[in-house]
Formats: sequence, structure tokens, C-alpha cells
Amino acid sequence: MAKGFKTNKPSAGGGMMGQLQKLQEQLQIAQEQLASETVTATAGGAVKITMTGDQRCLAVELDPELLKEADVEMLQDLLLTAINSALDQSRELASQRLGPLAGGLPF
Repeated sequence: MAKGFKTNKPSAGGGMMGQLQKLQEQLQIAQEQLASETVTATAGGAVKITMTGDQRCLAVELDPELLKEADVEMLQDLLLTAINSALDQSRELASQRLGPLAGGLPF
């Protein structure tokens, strides 16, 4: 046996495994809560996107007046702007909810 290596000592990792399991449970709960929380972003007041905290798009609302103008490029730009804004807000929400859990990692 190698010098200084003892096998009769109990491993100190048991406490860490328990902490990791608890953290995993907390993370799962936070992720489930994120799936039920929503953010809403608008673009130009004519496009509204609603997204969950886990980045699922729930709704796209368009002002009917926007369609009367039939400016496809403007509609595309507004949709892109609103979707990207909703994604940014959703990621920020996830960061706020999950960030404190990452601080509890034991390494």
C-alpha cells in the first residue's frame, strides 16, 4: 500500500453528495417554476410576444392595423425585435431564478 494512503477512513464525500442531491432538487423546482412564469415583449406597439421562463413562445399578437398597411419588411422586423427581446427577458428571468442556486455549488 502507498505511504500515507489509508482505506479505513470514511469518505468525506457523503456530505457533498447530499448537498448535490439537494441542489439538484432545488434546481428542478426552480426550472418547473420558470416554465410557468412569463415575460412579454413588444415592438413598435404593434407586435406582442409572450414567452415562458424556459424560452417557450406562448403567444404572438399583432395589431390588426399593422396588417392593413401590408408592409411585410416592417412586420418581419417588428417580429424579430419582439421575439429577441422576449428571449432576452426570458433568459434574464432564468438567470435571476437559477443564479442563486449556482452559488450553492460545493466546488
